[in-house]
Amino acid sequence: MQRPPSPAVPGSFDPWDAAFVADPYPAYAELRSRGHVSYFEPSDQWLVPHYEDVSALLRDRRLGRSYLHRFSHEEFGRPEPAPEHEPFHTLNGRGLLDLEAPDHTRVRRLVSAAFTPRTVQRLAPTVTRLAEELVGDFVAAGGGDLVASVAEPLPVAVIAEMLGIPQADRELLRPWSSAIVGMFELNPDEESARRAVRASQEFSAYLRDLIARRRRAPGDDLISALIAAHDEGDRLTEQEMVSTCVLLLNAGHEATVNTTGNGWLTLLRHPAQLAALRAEPERLLGSAVEELLRFDTPLQMFERWVLDDIEVGGTVVPRGSEVALLFGSAHRDPARFENPDTLDLARADNPHLAFGAGIHYCLGAPLARLELTQSFGALLRRAPGLRLVAEPEWNPGYVIRGPRELRVEITGP
Repeated sequence: MQRPPSPAVPGSFDPWDAAFVADPYPAYAELRSRGHVSYFEPSDQWLVPHYEDVSALLRDRRLGRSYLHRFSHEEFGRPEPAPEHEPFHTLNGRGLLDLEAPDHTRVRRLVSAAFTPRTVQRLAPTVTRLAEELVGDFVAAGGGDLVASVAEPLPVAVIAEMLGIPQADRELLRPWSSAIVGMFELNPDEESARRAVRASQEFSAYLRDLIARRRRAPGDDLISALIAAHDEGDRLTEQEMVSTCVLLLNAGHEATVNTTGNGWLTLLRHPAQLAALRAEPERLLGSAVEELLRFDTPLQMFERWVLDDIEVGGTVVPRGSEVALLFGSAHRDPARFENPDTLDLARADNPHLAFGAGIHYCLGAPLARLELTQSFGALLRRAPGLRLVAEPEWNPGYVIRGPRELRVEITGP
């Protein structure tokens, strides 16, 4: 496909470079200064760095997470996926995140009937208990890796509790999630694809067996509720149930883990803001969670296919293209946020896009906020002397971005 002229992407934008992953924000500022959209040849994507454009395109039905509801691969000018990757694409393609209307409308309505605000409300005591237990053990040990000890186990335990996964099987979930989301990075290599396919097969087989058991003996869990969910006789298919459960783990887990890691690193680098939060947690904790989601968001890029020609800031992006909506850049856009590079835990005007927008707005956002509020609150109360031991290494992924570990010690008040 011939590309129309567009501003050149600055060399500082390099999502495979460790220094860029550690701090992409200077490159974002340069991107915003060059215009509203830039073609990035290494990933064959159009980068969209401004808040107003990102927000509008998330709601624009001329774009889609998939194109297969309207076009074949050939019609859209895209190659057929490798046959050996089919288990991953089947699993991912039937989840809410990658469905488009009318399938998305139907599946979201049925899932919403099972995953209700009451579901989250019912989980609140469990989330509080788990957060307190994990933080208590962490404090008793005098600190350690906050990611491995608190950030990772909390959302996995909550999702497992919600789905009714037996305690003995819960250690399987994190490796499966990690392998599957590896395919969401830019230009994943063949080894990443093999791991994702294997995890997709194993996780799907596990869930099909669990669904069969819940059909025979329903329980008070989300899988049983998904089986029972119906609307005028319409029900979720087994594949839709499997894909929904996997999405809940992957999306909920990765976002919460990386918001916790990124958030505590941010707080420890801004001691005055952390001191203010410790002084008034009742007043500031809610807005602090929202500000941490904005300031160093876990999902840096959200990709969409262009189903019909669109114009972004005077540049026509043709059908068949892929746009990369840069959430991290949008959240630092001075046209929308006052002093965007300043951490302000009391920020009131904060319409961040960390949970998306439009029809794909994150269904699990209330649960994520509950987990974050409880884990941050518990650490604020019980670890007043938290101190960073070493600057972290970052995970190599850019799209879903967070520290590999966050080593801290607890030295007392």
